[in-house]
Amino acid sequence: METNHEPAAARERLRRRIADALLDHAGDAVTCVDRDGIIRFWNPGAERIFGWAAEEAEGRSLDLIIPESLRERHWTAFHETVRTGRSRYGSDDVLAVPGVKRDGSRVSLEFTIAIIRDEHGRTDGIVAVLRDVTRRFEETRELRRQLRAAGVETPKL
Repeated sequence: METNHEPAAARERLRRRIADALLDHAGDAVTCVDRDGIIRFWNPGAERIFGWAAEEAEGRSLDLIIPESLRERHWTAFHETVRTGRSRYGSDDVLAVPGVKRDGSRVSLEFTIAIIRDEHGRTDGIVAVLRDVTRRFEETRELRRQLRAAGVETPKL
């Protein structure tokens, strides 16, 4: 006879296997920072996109991938998210921002976040899923340039 705990245990094992597969093999970067903005997890997708090995990135500030000109604005929003436990960049909204690779070059990113909470419901960290959209961004910019050159007005995005 099957108990109520067996389906729950099987579901939890499957959930862990799915999470491991996504974290280890996703093309997107998956990062986790603590409430101070220190990188605590850096998946192979993050290694590929940014050029830093997990061993090099983990334990360092998120400034590692934030362009210097955007850091003040980033940290203001980050600390507000930690303080309130809310962000507009969760599952319903995607943020497009530039990032910095190890070699100093820029990368265009889109990302969403999920807040990790402690046992008291306070923000304990933030997980981000980041996608490199540099090629699409550059193609769109070039297409807009060509349209303007041909005299076609393009809307502001």
